[in-house]
Amino acid sequence: MAIHGEITPPPDKSISHRSFILGALAQGTTTVRNALESEDIGSTRRALSALGIDIRKDGEIYLVEGARMKEPLQVIDAGNSGTTARLMSGVIAGIDGIVTMTGDSSLVQRPMARVIKPLDLMGARFLARGGAYLPMAVRGGKLRGIFHPMEVASAQVKSALLLAGLAAEGTTTVNEPSQSRDHTERMLRFFGANLSVNAKSVGIPGGQRLQARDVVVPGDPSSAAFPVIWAAATAGSEIVVRDVCLNPTRTGFLAVLERMGAHIAVDGIREYAGEPVGDLVVRGTELSGTTIAGDEIPTLIDEIPILVVAAALASGTTVITDASELRVKETDRIAAMAQGLGCLGAEVEELEDGLIVKGPARLTAGMIRTHSDHRVAMSFAILARARGIDVKLDDTRCVGVSYPGFFSDMDTFR
Repeated sequence: MAIHGEITPPPDKSISHRSFILGALAQGTTTVRNALESEDIGSTRRALSALGIDIRKDGEIYLVEGARMKEPLQVIDAGNSGTTARLMSGVIAGIDGIVTMTGDSSLVQRPMARVIKPLDLMGARFLARGGAYLPMAVRGGKLRGIFHPMEVASAQVKSALLLAGLAAEGTTTVNEPSQSRDHTERMLRFFGANLSVNAKSVGIPGGQRLQARDVVVPGDPSSAAFPVIWAAATAGSEIVVRDVCLNPTRTGFLAVLERMGAHIAVDGIREYAGEPVGDLVVRGTELSGTTIAGDEIPTLIDEIPILVVAAALASGTTVITDASELRVKETDRIAAMAQGLGCLGAEVEELEDGLIVKGPARLTAGMIRTHSDHRVAMSFAILARARGIDVKLDDTRCVGVSYPGFFSDMDTFR
């Protein structure tokens, strides 16, 4: 079904998390405008509050009073938020005291070892279930800078080490095999930190004090990807998506869509809190299959489920590899997308680190197991709308993790 209209996606989830965390670490009062109101961001705010940070809302603006964090009186619950668990691990590593953290039934199955091991080397002490999973107790305190070569690019692991590095003696340097999202580096600089950055490594000298800032959170490109792909893959469509964060480490999905033949224009480039922002004009056409692999994977890891939908709507074969990270997200997203497409009649092959999808798929109605994963649910909802088929989702509430207004927003297109 072709669509027309204009939409502003919800505020960026990654930047919202970091706005509250860096505001809490800064001197003075940070204002956060247009923060995402979602379950995950609520987990981060509550974690900071438990550590003694005063966060209050004044109309549409959050005020974050930077202060020295202290040992909490209760267990910190990160909910379903891997970002909260991993980034806050870097923060609590530098707190003089003991902090205990847990999460929901999904998060306690997600590995934390890649964060725990380097933070242990910095001087914090982690006691985790099975040595790698929540719940865990952390004895923080005096940290020392380290050089850490990462085997797998991860913005969350990198961010945790940079946040711990702020409290460490000496310089903490993180080296990645390929560049991951750089929101933390951009926001640290925006808050006044001195960093050394090149294509695949970043270093932060310890002992720096951040200064409070006024943060405006742009629209989330991961949320924008859903209507963008719906329009791009549907001939006759034309939509405008406003105020989208266009950070190059987040827009890999746009490059893939253009390779598939999509017509996407960028208009009105501007800057919010160190992040490039603009409007997307998307016109529908017939897409062609492509290959998605290698260094571009970290720039679109969260968009792969909806790109799988684009592959099912496109002509030809799409091959996705080097994406094994998807198996340890909120659910095993490789398996979930393969099973879901297969249930609807698509020709799909599950690989160890990705998928092969042959399109255009001849789809039928069906029931999808979302595994309570927000991106899986939204991806199949878009596929149903694009193809005009009856697809029932076993869980629609899970979209509240990142895009609470998803269904009502999609219903605005005509």
